[in-house]
Amino acid sequence: MKHNFRKIKVYQRAIDFAVEIYQISKRFPKDEMYGLVSQIRRAVVSISLNIAEGSGNNSEKEFKRFLEIALRSDYEVMTCLEIALRLNYLKKEDYDNLVVEADEIAAMIVGFSKSL
Repeated sequence: MKHNFRKIKVYQRAIDFAVEIYQISKRFPKDEMYGLVSQIRRAVVSISLNIAEGSGNNSEKEFKRFLEIALRSDYEVMTCLEIALRLNYLKKEDYDNLVVEADEIAAMIVGFSKSL
């Protein structure tokens, strides 16, 4: 069964999260452009990309596999955020808000996967 990914709530939330990460990572040092900035941006974009790609499968099992990849990308974003915090690229308040959002997206991915 194919899903319309644009209507999937976690996909919409992941898109919003990607925009937020892009905006906040603009503040990271310029010498991180090909390091942490690139890594966190690729990881955050991967969340919504994998949800979209997986939704095009006729197999629920395949869709779940893509959701697992999206979940792992979300965890990668969380790790990048922790590194950015420790390097003082992020304010603690921004870090806390972003991690809460990442945790909620992770829970949504898990819940959606279980509903398939």
